[in-house]
Formats: sequence, structure tokens, C-alpha cells
Amino acid sequence: MAPAAGWPPQLLLPTQNRAGFEGAVVSPGPMAAARKWSPRLLGAAALALGEALGLYHTARWHLRAQDLHAEHSAAQLSLSNHLQLTLYQYKTCPFCSKVRAFLDFHALPYQVVEVNPVRRAEITFSSYTKVAILVAQVGENSQQLNDSSVIISALKTYLVSGQPLEEIIIYYPAMKAVNNQGKEVTKFGNKYWLMLDEEAAQQVYGRKEVRTEEMKWRQWVDDWLVHLISPNVYCTPTEALASFDYTVLEGKFGAVEGAMAKYMGAAAMYLISNRHHLQDNVREDLYEAANKWVAAMNKDQPFMGDQRLNLADVVEYGVLRVMEGLDAFDDLMQHMYIQPWCLAITETSPEH
Repeated sequence: MAPAAGWPPQLLLPTQNRAGFEGAVVSPGPMAAARKWSPRLLGAAALALGEALGLYHTARWHLRAQDLHAEHSAAQLSLSNHLQLTLYQYKTCPFCSKVRAFLDFHALPYQVVEVNPVRRAEITFSSYTKVAILVAQVGENSQQLNDSSVIISALKTYLVSGQPLEEIIIYYPAMKAVNNQGKEVTKFGNKYWLMLDEEAAQQVYGRKEVRTEEMKWRQWVDDWLVHLISPNVYCTPTEALASFDYTVLEGKFGAVEGAMAKYMGAAAMYLISNRHHLQDNVREDLYEAANKWVAAMNKDQPFMGDQRLNLADVVEYGVLRVMEGLDAFDDLMQHMYIQPWCLAITETSPEH
């Protein structure tokens, strides 16, 4: 049934109807006399009415907030159900592992295309030749997302705001630049930002400093932590062989190609794995990074996002997870205080 016109009814305040009383001569009756002689009674009545209205609006706001949360969760579920995602990756790439961690945490179904790291025939359709690449199909529209951090920011923005992906991706422009080695590289603007209005940002973060911290630590993962992975998994000939054995097993190699990749790749990575100005014992850099991460969280704060995971938690875990099963990961869990945080991550269900 359609609501009646003018619903909800408006309170008629005395000032809204003053014209009806102007010019009228009204003799003071018993109620007027009571009003004249009982100002305290009137004050108490007004206070009680004000408290009642306050309680009413508080309860109404609380119920509306619950409704909005339910609507938001349902909207996210609806949006995710319309997404068809295909991830082009190297299984052992930490940047790709970041994206998988994000997709898994948000319970987004996706298909994986393992890219041959030598021929890369699987991504010839793309002028962007690095992984991760994510192709998102929404209805009849297909959108290619490049760069792990852009993928994560764009998808999170989409899930929260419902803006079309083709509009969201405009906020993350690709820009050509020349690095310190004189090589042309592609950089992406705003890649740690979620493109949300003030209300949506408040809903996601609560406080502005939480958003700032999330962006800072996401960038730290890209600028520093990622570069500790290769030196630590290739730091000795034995570890280098074990790592490439895992790489060949998980990657898309033919028999001959796999054997060449295992031995030649292991030797090459062992020789170049210390090009990031790290300590002689590269484990110490990994330990220091883990300590820095844990120290940034308060004593009673289980995650970098305080009482719930944020994107910084997700990408940190994604990068560390790529070492799982190797000596570097086992050493990190045994020697550092980061293990409780890792366990808490694995026990946390997707946020929906």
C-alpha cells in the first residue's frame, strides 16, 4: 500500500499557526491561569518531552544504521555476484599473491590463468606486459585492470560505492616515467586511494588517520617488503633450488623448459638476489620488517586496521604467504612475534 500523502506527519509548532490567533480576543481560562502560576511544571514537562523525543530519534537512528548496514552488505553481495573475474598471474609472484589474498578475503570468485614466464603467450592481448592483470566482466562490459595495487583499490571502491568500474579506473591513470636505471616504466597515480565520498569513507574507515595509515603501510609493502622476498628465498644455493622447484611445480612450464628454469633460474636468482642494498644476512632485514609491522600495532590491536582487517593487513599477508612452505617463511614464524597476527588473519572470515 502506498503511503498517504504527507507521510510522515509533520509536527505543527505554534509558530507555524500564529496567524490563526492574531487579532483574536481570548479570555484567560483555568489552563491559562495554571500556565501563569506553574512555570516549574511547564519546564519539567518540556524537559520530559525533549528527553522522549531524543530517545525516539536515537532509537530511530540506531535502527536506520542497522538497516543501512544490512542494505550495504546486500549491495556488496549483489555487486560481487555480477562480477566475473579472471586473474593472469605467476603463482609465485608476491604482487599476484597480494591480489589473490584480496579476492579470497572478500570471497570473490575468480578464474586463474597461469602465465608462462618465458613466452607469456597468455597475455599477448595486453599492451601491459607485467602481472598481475585482472579482467573484470560486468554484464556486457569488460574492463582490464593493471597493477596489483590499482586492482585492489579499484575493486574495493567498486564494492563499497557501486560506481561502474570503467569510471573508477579513470581515477588511476597510467603514466610513463624513466627510472634510475634509465628504463621506461609505467606508474599509476592514486593507486593507494579508495575513491569514495565522505560518507562512504566514514563507513569504511571511521577516522581519517586510519585511512592515512592504511595507505602508508600499503605503500611500504610495495616499496620495501616485496623486495625482501627474492633475496630470502634465494639466499643460499639450496634454498634457491628449492624455491625454483616450487616455482616450476606451480608455474606453467614444459618438461625441458621447466628443467632449464629450475637450474638456470636458481643460479641466476642466487647471484642477483642481493641487489637491494640489504644486510649480509638477509634474514635480518626480513626480521626487522616483521618487527616494524608488529610494533606499529598497539598492544590490544590485533590488526593494522585496529579491531578488523584493513587493506594493509590483507596485502602484507598476501606477500608473506608467497613464501609459505619455504625455509624463509618457517624461520620468520619461529623467530618473530608476527605469527599471532598471521594466525588471526587465517581465522578471520571474509567481510560481508
